[in-house]
Amino acid sequence: MKIPTHVAIILDGNGRWAKSKGMPRNYGHTMGAKNVETICRACHDIGIKYLTVYAFSTENWSRPADEVKALMKLLREYLKTCLKTAKKNDMRIRVLGDKSRLDKDIQEVIEVLERESASYDGLHFSIALNYGSRDEIIRAVNAIEQARSEGRIDESAPVTEEMISSYLDTAELPDPDLLIRTSGEQRLSNFLLWQCAYTEFYFTDVHWPEFSKEELIKAVESYSNRDRRFGGI
Repeated sequence: MKIPTHVAIILDGNGRWAKSKGMPRNYGHTMGAKNVETICRACHDIGIKYLTVYAFSTENWSRPADEVKALMKLLREYLKTCLKTAKKNDMRIRVLGDKSRLDKDIQEVIEVLERESASYDGLHFSIALNYGSRDEIIRAVNAIEQARSEGRIDESAPVTEEMISSYLDTAELPDPDLLIRTSGEQRLSNFLLWQCAYTEFYFTDVHWPEFSKEELIKAVESYSNRDRRFGGI
């Protein structure tokens, strides 16, 4: 079986799964957060080197205030245990997205996580928080313009794919080989639009809290059986 180097996952269906169990939406988010560690271990076990998950988008701020507050509380709890998990599993952690809108204490925990796990070389785990691909591209373009104005980029140098890629949040990461979306939706929802130009997509009706190692293997098997061709040939 051909194993993808980088898998990206849109973690969808927490609320719907909870509703199907007669539980509140926040219960779904809690169980979904627990499942992240399960899938991290599964990725490591089957040889996936990079995993990126879409945890909180720039659009998620428009959800009901109580739900956003609960998500931020859950995020705090998750990040606090993440460093111990990273050390135990030799897992490097990165956070993608505009961190400036997150509360200061969350930003500080993220800084510690990224610094302390920087030398780990097991699974490279990236969490997209307050992330939107259009926002990411806008931030990259503004950063390029600032670099030009400060003389760090020659004013006559043309903008290239490589230049833009180097200013994205994912600059140190390979593009995803496989993107998985759970819970039946079949769209990217502003996730890694630039990076997914040649990515294979896999959609499943399984809600995220029930997405298991076995479901991950199904997705990888589907990817492995595809004849990947580039440039329309």
